[in-house]
Amino acid sequence: MTALAEQINRSVEAMLTYVETQTTDQAADILKVPARDYLDPARFELEMARIFKRLPLMLALSIELPNPGDYKAMEVMDIPVLITRDRDGQVHAMLNVCTHRGAPLVKAGQGTASRFVCPYHAWTFQNDGRLFAVAEKAKFGEVEKDCHRLKQLPCQELAGMIFVILTPGLAMDVKSYLGGMLDDLESLDFGRWHFCGNRDIQGANWKIAYDGYLEGYHFAAAHPETVHPRTFSNIMHFEGFGPHLRIGFPQRSIGKLRDVPPADWHRHQNDGYDFVRTLFPNLSIFVAPEIAQIALLLPGPTPGQNRTILTYATPRPPADEAEREKMAMMASFFGDVTNQEDYVLGLSIQKGLESGALDHVTFGRNERGNQYFHRWVDHYLTDDPAAPPPRL
Repeated sequence: MTALAEQINRSVEAMLTYVETQTTDQAADILKVPARDYLDPARFELEMARIFKRLPLMLALSIELPNPGDYKAMEVMDIPVLITRDRDGQVHAMLNVCTHRGAPLVKAGQGTASRFVCPYHAWTFQNDGRLFAVAEKAKFGEVEKDCHRLKQLPCQELAGMIFVILTPGLAMDVKSYLGGMLDDLESLDFGRWHFCGNRDIQGANWKIAYDGYLEGYHFAAAHPETVHPRTFSNIMHFEGFGPHLRIGFPQRSIGKLRDVPPADWHRHQNDGYDFVRTLFPNLSIFVAPEIAQIALLLPGPTPGQNRTILTYATPRPPADEAEREKMAMMASFFGDVTNQEDYVLGLSIQKGLESGALDHVTFGRNERGNQYFHRWVDHYLTDDPAAPPPRL
């Protein structure tokens, strides 16, 4: 049995015990987080500088760029990013900015192109960022092509995901960053899935939005007709891997696993229990048997706002139009639950905090994932590599 299977079996045992005893995974004490942490522009800028511009961010699934020549252009916290796959299959990330006069090369979206032509003066770049040609070079003058390559961003692809650091020149080791979470991500095998599309939704401060992915305490009140009929409210199991989490949520049917050999419990994901996997600082992954929703939270442009890109994928392409429509309906259902039942409420929470009614936001012992997340945010903001990391 693999180490991952043993981990999941232990999680299932914990969830079964919680359900049978009506308890849950708990922290040692409650945690109070200053309300200003969700509001303060200076702190927001520090979060951008020390977290979002230094850490690896998962900006695309590999299946969004499956073939040589494919690209994805996107705005990430007002930074224009262009991700490409060259003819050898290697991925690149760069600033979507022409090195002549700063014009964007490609409009946001996805497509296929071996070369990019600037819409301003028609300078042409290869899809790995190298300058290919200067329009009317004889009149323009000599240009050192190597010095005019598109500004490269650190980029690595693994576990069917493409990670990017938004600051050029920083060292990048995604394997070490993911640590013990990597085996779990590789087991999902996203590189073999089928890309179904993206949806954008707008929310409150990125931490308010992210808080909702980290606990099931709100299921009964916020999701009475969607999540709660399937899944227990306020019963969770948390496992930390560095700053990342795998959160177990027992379904109401979990008791049937007592009739299954414990060594096989890991084979029953979505059949008695579900996991939400979070990658610090801003990614949430929910995998159902038919479809996966991957939520990428992008802060800003103000402290009270975030843009979340919901990406959908299926284990295999739809066999026919009826199956395609079914997958579209499932994606719409998951997106509507996230938007209408979580993000709309989050925007109201943002207004509540902005009113000055609270000095602190209080996380209970049962909201262990939220406590862990906020301690990791504070850890990175200290900017002290010698500081001991938070413990779950």
